[in-house]
Amino acid sequence: MKAFVRSIFCGFVLGTFGVCAMFLDFFVLPIAKLFMGNTDYMYFVSDLIHFTWRNLLLNLMLVLRLIKLDIKNLSELENIQNKVIVATHPSFIDVVILIALIPRTTCLVKQELAKNPIISNLVKSIFIINDIEIEEFKKETKNMLDLGFNVIVFPTGTRHKRTEIPKIKKGASLIAINADKDIAPVQIFSDGEFMFINRPFYYVDKRIVVFEVKKLDDISVKPYENMDEIKAKRELTQKIANVLYNENF
Repeated sequence: MKAFVRSIFCGFVLGTFGVCAMFLDFFVLPIAKLFMGNTDYMYFVSDLIHFTWRNLLLNLMLVLRLIKLDIKNLSELENIQNKVIVATHPSFIDVVILIALIPRTTCLVKQELAKNPIISNLVKSIFIINDIEIEEFKKETKNMLDLGFNVIVFPTGTRHKRTEIPKIKKGASLIAINADKDIAPVQIFSDGEFMFINRPFYYVDKRIVVFEVKKLDDISVKPYENMDEIKAKRELTQKIANVLYNENF
């Protein structure tokens, strides 16, 4: 019974997310775009998403006792600026947690979301499509970083448990080296399943799931600047894997 009620609460949160997204997409963003230049509009959208996700979605999950947050160093997280954020990926809500906690932050999304009529304006305004040609991808990510945004990358590309050490992809290294921006590693781990992979989208654990969030020391790209690009991406990717995962076991 408790699991059923928690799933209902989860569905309520997702429904709230959808209603808010539609309101922003159909009303707020089109009006804002009429009165702002492109860069100011992007900053506005980013700040609006950060405020909404922090004060509505994240707080709603906390109030409904779906999750708890154990944040090790909140001030360090909130002060991440103009970096490639690499994070572990235990849940569908990881990106909500990060964008809610860290201002001026965007992430990679799939092309399908940009075509979704409900949230297309929102997605195209601030998020980066990840399944595009490599040169366009490098240009788009560098542009966002040059404008002062953080870019979130989940280098595993799939959700995983704390005890798993999945293969790390080279996308984060490519972005950081191409834009000459340092990497901010963030560990997110949960003590239960919450919107986990291969589960129904509304699935939550029978008890409150605690998400532990910890900012680790930045990874500088300077040691990789004069390397061959292929070698630099390989070694920086290995460094990311060592920092995010090897310190946990």
